[in-house]
Amino acid sequence: MSSDLMMNQPSKTMSKPSTPVSGDKKDATEKLQKVLARCGLGSRREMESVIEAGLVSVNGKTATLGDRIGLNDQVSVRGRPVRIKGEDSLERRVIMYNKPEGELVTRKDPEGRRTVFDHLPRLKGERWIAIGRLDINTSGLLLFTNDGELANRLMHPSQQVEREYAVRVMGEVTDEMLKALTEGVMLEDGVARFQKIALVGGEGINTWYHVVLTEGRNREVRRLWESQGLTVSRLKRVRYGSVSLDKRTKMGDWTELNPAEMDSLLTLASLPLTPQPPRMPLPEPRKKRKPVHAIGGAKRKPKH
Repeated sequence: MSSDLMMNQPSKTMSKPSTPVSGDKKDATEKLQKVLARCGLGSRREMESVIEAGLVSVNGKTATLGDRIGLNDQVSVRGRPVRIKGEDSLERRVIMYNKPEGELVTRKDPEGRRTVFDHLPRLKGERWIAIGRLDINTSGLLLFTNDGELANRLMHPSQQVEREYAVRVMGEVTDEMLKALTEGVMLEDGVARFQKIALVGGEGINTWYHVVLTEGRNREVRRLWESQGLTVSRLKRVRYGSVSLDKRTKMGDWTELNPAEMDSLLTLASLPLTPQPPRMPLPEPRKKRKPVHAIGGAKRKPKH
């Protein structure tokens, strides 16, 4: 079988809300959900849901989706005032996290299982937003940011941001299968394909490939291989856009991106490169790491 790279061509106030009507005034305002996302309260999609739920007020009145605001408007989310930030004043931060298998990409788990957010540094008045997701059985690179607009752009299908995975496949892989996987396979939620596939080593049940996608549908890598009657036994994300997982970040640890890496991400997201002030080091997370239990296995009893 050829190992060559296969590519697919192709406080509530009484002030009056500022509702701009034309010209320069409109240019000085932005969509409410975009501003809230930039303030680090969540992704743009999450902020749209919060607005639709009636949990956001602007100048004392309940906001609606489509409202625009300026820097001087008074905004509250769930009754708490929000300090509005302009694009130039945002202290943007991005970290890479090397996710182990067995962690969930969710803020809280009702079953008490550990989540990726348990091990991230604390932010004051903001929250980390995951740029994409990985399922519980997938390890590797996860990016987090306090800038919801950056997260939204890097996840949006229109940006065509590449995600690269290392995959261990069980079963005999033929050239016909590889051709089908790069030309397109019909899945339950539509046609999907790998943009690139490369054989990187191994044989038999220990054959490793690197594959590239430009979208992030649920379990898409696994489902594509399963469509050919094959099983993915290991899956690890190794790159997201311009950021690759490297030796700086051990399993279960995080590393803040340097200015050059930040600029590459901003360029990829078509966002302006704004000068950033010197940043204080991020603090360590509050929680201690919980032991990992085998997926579907019994929990070990503590030793006495």
